[in-house]
Amino acid sequence: MILPIYAFGQPVLRKPTEEIEDNSDELQQLIDDMFETMYESNGIGLAAPQIGKALRLFILDGSEIENIKPEGFKEVFINPQIEDEFGIKWEFEEGCLSIPDIRANVIRHAELKINYLDRDFKEHTKTFDGMAARIIQHEYDHIEGILFTDRIAPLKRSMLKRRLESISKGRVNVGYKMKFPNR
Repeated sequence: MILPIYAFGQPVLRKPTEEIEDNSDELQQLIDDMFETMYESNGIGLAAPQIGKALRLFILDGSEIENIKPEGFKEVFINPQIEDEFGIKWEFEEGCLSIPDIRANVIRHAELKINYLDRDFKEHTKTFDGMAARIIQHEYDHIEGILFTDRIAPLKRSMLKRRLESISKGRVNVGYKMKFPNR
């Protein structure tokens, strides 16, 4: 089932997320729905808060991105914890399904080490680099109540204020379902 993406201004995007206790049929359905929603929205990552769930869960599919490793990178991250971010910091333009039509350069570490449970509740500790690390950091921020606009220069953020307010009021046209505050 395709779910609406929660827009900038929705309180759930800033809410602390809760750990997932067990691998239930409902969780598996939620993961399936998240992938369907992400693909319908032309995204490469989606966090549970973006569909209105304050859970420590995000999904990624970077298999269409050139030069991303590992090949066919597609993963479910349940209860993830970033253990370390390292390597050089690099700047790259990011966007977000919850903040459509806004893109900005964000500086992030080139590598990270993360511990998480996969879809089968199997524990992993892995190191990722490059675009895979960037996508993970972006989605991880969502489960911490952080948006990419929080990581840009204050002047740039100030310049985007009106556009962000317009998004929160539903004055944006996108090709996917969205849920706006107070609507």
